[in-house]
Amino acid sequence: MRSERIARLLRQVRQGRLSIEAAFRQLRSLPFEDLGFASPDHHRSLRQGFPEVILCEGKSIAHIRAIAHSLLRHGGPFLATKATPAIARAIRRLAPRARFYAEARVVAIPPRPWTRRGQVLVISAGTADIPVAEEARVTAEVMGSKVERLYDVGVAGLHRLLGHTDQLFDARVIIVVAGMDGVLPSVVGGLVQCPVIAVPTSQGYGASFGGLSALLTMLNSCAAGVGVMNINNGFGAGCLAHRINMMGITTPKTAEA
Repeated sequence: MRSERIARLLRQVRQGRLSIEAAFRQLRSLPFEDLGFASPDHHRSLRQGFPEVILCEGKSIAHIRAIAHSLLRHGGPFLATKATPAIARAIRRLAPRARFYAEARVVAIPPRPWTRRGQVLVISAGTADIPVAEEARVTAEVMGSKVERLYDVGVAGLHRLLGHTDQLFDARVIIVVAGMDGVLPSVVGGLVQCPVIAVPTSQGYGASFGGLSALLTMLNSCAAGVGVMNINNGFGAGCLAHRINMMGITTPKTAEA
């Protein structure tokens, strides 16, 4: 439940347009709802500024549909990650406005109005890293950050990255997604003063050990200001980048109750 909705309920009660009992019925699922197999956290948007996100991987379509229905009833933006086309179709039957970002494997409904602020830059080392980079991009955008992309600029051709220094220097936070040797975040971290979020991917040949070698390289970065997410965790990177991006940016005050 969003803070704006609670403020609206309180105004309606104060104005006599809504009874206390009716308001209580709408509030009784706060802070969570027990579905038997899941407990959607409707209080999360009040605590963290964005509703609970559904990780679809490992869940049945029936469970995903029930959780989505619970979250959608409370309004606001919506995000489901690691989604398949079948999952996207099930969610869109509940909310036709939902959009499936196939490359990112994300189903999203942006907020209304959709205002994006600040500047996040998402970089991918190679084309094979783009799905994880897109998950990060969509996540940050739906949460409210303005995002730019810079893809396939890995260290095998470093001139491709250095041809975009204006984008590097203008960003408030940079997400760098890389597999194989995982070196690119260290290079970027040595060029810019903003925080850099490194995301290792599982792309690469056998010695990459499913992204483990890239993860260890990033954890051992000698560049200052580089933080590292788990392997393929584009969502986590997008969420953290958004929070960093919003620091110092004035946000509208909650409507007066």
